Amino acid sequence: MLGTTMSGTGETITAAANDQMQKLKEKLEAEIKAKKELEKLSKQIEITITAEGLRIELIEDKNGVFYQSGSPQLSGSGQELLNLLAGELKTLPNSLLIEGHTDATQYSTDTNYSNWELSADRANSARRLMQQGGVRADQVSQVRGYADQFLRVKSNPYDPSNRRISILVKNGSDGAAPPSIKHAFVVDGGTVAANAKGGPVNGS
Repeated sequence: MLGTTMSGTGETITAAANDQMQKLKEKLEAEIKAKKELEKLSKQIEITITAEGLRIELIEDKNGVFYQSGSPQLSGSGQELLNLLAGELKTLPNSLLIEGHTDATQYSTDTNYSNWELSADRANSARRLMQQGGVRADQVSQVRGYADQFLRVKSNPYDPSNRRISILVKNGSDGAAPPSIKHAFVVDGGTVAANAKGGPVNGS
């Protein structure tokens, strides 16, 4: 199990981690289905097990399910889902990484507020709400905004499903920050941010 002092081979630890993430995945899916307001949004919620841990994605549609269009303001459904997730994730020793993504549409005419800021602000609003719901301050290792650099639908940069929030429940419980990734706009954590050309981000 994660968080224990059990020793063993790398394969055993990986198997144990996968087993715990599978159980967490099934529990979250069951709780979402049990809530009427969230069950109807099940197509917009994707939970997958990856090499890094459990990835929970809140995927937008053209109507803006979780956030108001062009805004970091969470909808009622978004708040309800994040409160549900916070109630479960706060009990875990695992650290969390929260990411924000946009599509290629520019939602603001303000040159000082681009999709970089919007994606980061949406991820940060998710962090604040989850911490209000009990997630520990030191449990969130980083909050990142990627703008439209990592499209879900690469063939259509304007597809609404490119707009999403991703919460990664990291394997292990040591709280170590993930490695630096090019193009990330880091708004919370120790990694230096980078813009789309790989240089440092000035200002906010």
